[in-house]
Amino acid sequence: QVHVAESGGGLVQTGDSLNLTCTIAGAGFENVAMAWFRQIPGKEREGIAAIDTDRVTEYAESLAGRFIISRDNAKNIFFLQMNNLKSEDTAMYFCAAVGYVARWSRLKRAGYMYWGQGTQVTVSS
Repeated sequence: QVHVAESGGGLVQTGDSLNLTCTIAGAGFENVAMAWFRQIPGKEREGIAAIDTDRVTEYAESLAGRFIISRDNAKNIFFLQMNNLKSEDTAMYFCAAVGYVARWSRLKRAGYMYWGQGTQVTVSS
């Protein structure tokens, strides 16, 4: 059984930075592809950053280089460094994982099998 858990969310101010962490645990589940998604109530869940098993990364164009995704392979832990946060970044942030994701599915919800419960990020102006 695979368990995915996010942490690190909170209340910050415009311009602040925040670092989210995702831990993925499961018997025999190593070197996974994963991504960060976010969702605002009433809107679709959108993929914002992904990193595959070859450490290839992909980002939503709307982020304009403010976020950085990284991974610690040895521990199956993933990070999302969020810089220069804006009020429109306020959302529930989700971590998702899968054994393999195709290039064209890296930021698509359907590309992932395992999901965490989410961590709330609120940016106040």
